[in-house]
Amino acid sequence: MEPGKQSPFIAATVGKPWRQAALAGALLLGLAGTGHALPSFDEVRGEHRSSETLLLSREGEELQRLRTDSTVRRGPWVVLADISPALRTALVLSEDKRFYEHSGVDWAAVTSAAWGNLWNSRTRGASTITMQLAGLLDGDWRQGAGGRSVVQKLGQAVAAQVLDRRWRKDQILEAYLNMVPFRGEIVGIDALAQSLFGKAPHGLDAREAAIAAALVRAPNASPERVAQRACGVLQSMAPDDAAARNCAGDGTAMQLYTASVLQRRQWQPSEGIAPHFARRWLALPQNKGQERVRSTLSASVQRFAVGSLQQHLRELQGRNVEDGAAVVLDNATGEILAWVGSSGTLSQAAEVDGVTALRQPGSTLKPFLYAQAIAEQRLTAASLIEDSSAHIPTPNGLYIPQNYDRRFKGWVSVRTALASSLNVPAVRTLVMVTTDAFFEQLKRLGLPLRESGGYYGFSLALGSAEVSLLNLSNAYRALGNGGLYRPVSWALPAAGRKAGGKPGDPAGDKQQPVLDARAAFIVGDVLSDNMARAPTFGTDSVLATRFWTAVKTGTSKDMRDNWAVGWSERYTVGVWVGNARGEAMHSVSGTSGAAPIWAEIMGFLHRTTPSRAPKPPAGLLLQQVEFGSAVAGGMPIESARREWFVAGTQQPLFAMDHIAAGEDNARAAKGKLSKPQAEQAAAVRISRPANGTILALDPDIPPERQRVQLIARQASMAAEQDWRDNSLRWRLVTRQYSAPAAADKTAQPVMREVQRELGRGSQLGWLPWPGRHKLELLDASGKVLDSIALEVRGAGALVAGPEQIQSQRRR
Repeated sequence: MEPGKQSPFIAATVGKPWRQAALAGALLLGLAGTGHALPSFDEVRGEHRSSETLLLSREGEELQRLRTDSTVRRGPWVVLADISPALRTALVLSEDKRFYEHSGVDWAAVTSAAWGNLWNSRTRGASTITMQLAGLLDGDWRQGAGGRSVVQKLGQAVAAQVLDRRWRKDQILEAYLNMVPFRGEIVGIDALAQSLFGKAPHGLDAREAAIAAALVRAPNASPERVAQRACGVLQSMAPDDAAARNCAGDGTAMQLYTASVLQRRQWQPSEGIAPHFARRWLALPQNKGQERVRSTLSASVQRFAVGSLQQHLRELQGRNVEDGAAVVLDNATGEILAWVGSSGTLSQAAEVDGVTALRQPGSTLKPFLYAQAIAEQRLTAASLIEDSSAHIPTPNGLYIPQNYDRRFKGWVSVRTALASSLNVPAVRTLVMVTTDAFFEQLKRLGLPLRESGGYYGFSLALGSAEVSLLNLSNAYRALGNGGLYRPVSWALPAAGRKAGGKPGDPAGDKQQPVLDARAAFIVGDVLSDNMARAPTFGTDSVLATRFWTAVKTGTSKDMRDNWAVGWSERYTVGVWVGNARGEAMHSVSGTSGAAPIWAEIMGFLHRTTPSRAPKPPAGLLLQQVEFGSAVAGGMPIESARREWFVAGTQQPLFAMDHIAAGEDNARAAKGKLSKPQAEQAAAVRISRPANGTILALDPDIPPERQRVQLIARQASMAAEQDWRDNSLRWRLVTRQYSAPAAADKTAQPVMREVQRELGRGSQLGWLPWPGRHKLELLDASGKVLDSIALEVRGAGALVAGPEQIQSQRRR
């Protein structure tokens, strides 16, 4: 039969009482079979789905509640014993006074309703709690917009009687309270109690229970109507209650309270200590549709990380810092043990996940750079790098890096440069490695940078690219695992472990060697050396833990981001502090921002677990080294020590060329070394300008005010040391076209080199003119000692005649 069409048999019986009775009997016999399709109590309870999902820790503790169903607001199933006795009483008095007496259908109420309909008088209605539950279980018996039909009423009555025979009364009441819709999207007593009253179902008092019972009858009624009905329920169940006595008057207090309650929505969509992680974890395909999901988070670690981050950010509020994030990884498995995405109530952007947000990492990229240079045998941990003013030519002009404290420390070893986080040596190292090669190395470490290496240029050594805290921490985890990289694990250990494999080897995530194990070990040894970081951080730095750890801090440009990332034998911890809206912090350094939080979390992780230094891999040598001085007769650059070397790169002495030669001579005199071929000790080089310098003339500045200082120094000299030699000569070589004779119209311009003498002395002020030049430094005999290329851009080329040259010499 088509939907909406009436059966001819039913149509023929309409209006004839005896035929209606016969139809009812036939329908009852036909509908009796529908009772067999009704589910059992256990089936109904098992199919109940909350709109909320609980995130559990690896130990089974509840960490976060998150709403995952936006169509309805329904809480978990609540057993009858955990529901307020006042509510049970109020509901029975309001909806079904003879609930415990009838067999599913209250025939006395049916008779009363029939007489009321006959005489057009209003009655309570005959629908029992059991009948209403039948309608909730089977959509065929639910009331539509025009009310229930005769067939629906008969079917509902039959189903209710079947339910009453199969289910206990307490089961019927329990299921009804968990399935009944109350108001709007709220379904079930748990959602009602949490949303309107902010408490669990067992805590509802008499007044709250009366309001809940009133909402069952008319979920969307006005507050006044709900209050009126609640007063009736309250006076029936607890006439001596203060609220009931108030209802005996004008009921104004009850109306005001009911109106305020119906406006509340105290049940927040998310609640707990891991909201950002919960969103990502519960979005995984294997976790969708579940009410309780176990995760990799450790409850104690997560709770401590949240508390530590919030405590320190409160202390930094006066320095314009309100946001932070922290993540803890298990080195062996890659499991996430803690994920703190924000500072919560301290932040104005608490929804922003600081663990996945992209930020400039500052100096935290330096360990990967030095590891690459050591692996390529360009440097060793004892190699000397000059920390001095550097002018590095780039396609866009000169790049002039600066240290954090705006000071330079002269010649330092790689160990000191990395541990003390010196910027200029890092940039010099990147020049050796090249930006493209370093860019590819960072990609292999799981840092998906948005642009190319050429885009970032040499600033990539100082963290100008943007990375997330999660990816950066996992890259440090690769350092802790001997250069082996593997993505973070998003599976529980039991589900992701290979059969017969080692614990923590997730299937499908193979470890990839992305860094030389020997270089990773040396970098870890440097970052664990408290004395090596002392020039910048002091000997009593917060980074010096009581157990073995390797850690690096970083601060981005303009003090927008502050980082501390490091690892121990078992864990990798990453911390970021700053402002989600991008504002700069005030007077926050590497040891006052993220570092104290990092140290506290690492200390908590190892409060009962030791952390030992890793064992050196094959191919490493530990050898005693000595350092020469920066100037003849001076103190050694650094104290003698034992240093790690990749096999084949070791040497006993590190010094400047002329110092090294002198040291070798002394050692050879003692019979310790064979004397090597001495190199030129006092070689003179062009110190300024740097090779490849591009100068731009400003037309608004008088030419005599745009002189460039030409400075020559001995190669062994410190940058700040003054030195004079008036026998040196400066010469400029410019390639330019010479015009052909005017009479020869077929001749082509000829390219020739024009040499111009600029002056004498180790220091000279030069008035530049546009063009591409080669600047040469000559000794008294005319021998070229050094040369550089430079370019001058601007309008109005100077004619290089003898008179101009003589004029320049006089200047």
